Amino acid sequence: MANILVVDDELGIRDLLSEILNDEGHNVELAENAAQARAARSRSRPDLVLLDIWMPDTDGVTLLKEWSTTGLLSMPVIMMSGHATIETAVEATKIGAHSFLEKPITLQKLLKAVETGLARNTAALPRKLGSPMAAPAVELTVEAAMTGGQTIPPVVELGPQPRQLFELDKPLRDARDEFEKSYFEFHLAKEGGSMTRVAEKTGLERTHLYRKLKQLGVDLSRGKRGTA
Repeated sequence: MANILVVDDELGIRDLLSEILNDEGHNVELAENAAQARAARSRSRPDLVLLDIWMPDTDGVTLLKEWSTTGLLSMPVIMMSGHATIETAVEATKIGAHSFLEKPITLQKLLKAVETGLARNTAALPRKLGSPMAAPAVELTVEAAMTGGQTIPPVVELGPQPRQLFELDKPLRDARDEFEKSYFEFHLAKEGGSMTRVAEKTGLERTHLYRKLKQLGVDLSRGKRGTA
């Protein structure tokens, strides 16, 4: 679990990122502009910051420079924008940003960037505590600037699962609903109740998935209880 600060002037983006990151078990603080981001940073050092570039008061690159020159850039910062160029991404990484995400942000890229950012933060701890070990250097390339230069760990597949029998002597719609309910319950249990991972696994948008599960009467607490 990590403390993540999300800075974006769009309410919809803040809500979506907060929902996804909370679902992954992280604590999320939200800021809609640079002023709120400064206040949040002054209260404590977050483990990771997701920082939008285009904001009405102060843009994200300027805020990143400010943190860097004042010694406050002590956490990984992932820049976000729907209009920035590769040059902007490379500039941000030279200032000290960990990586860059282009909007609209896909679920896979978001989770990958957050995972690698937090991993780098953890790797840097021994050096801060006086250990001779240092975090491995990351080559500054366009790919590294845009993605963080890491790959997603392979997914561990479960073994054969118990066979589910369905009653076929019923209307098609009822039989289909019964199958879909079992299908989603299986994936919820397999992913520990994580709606984010179930959405990724089944290929559905989160809003569509929530609506579908509610329609089918799926108990959303079952998977999470199973992991407690």
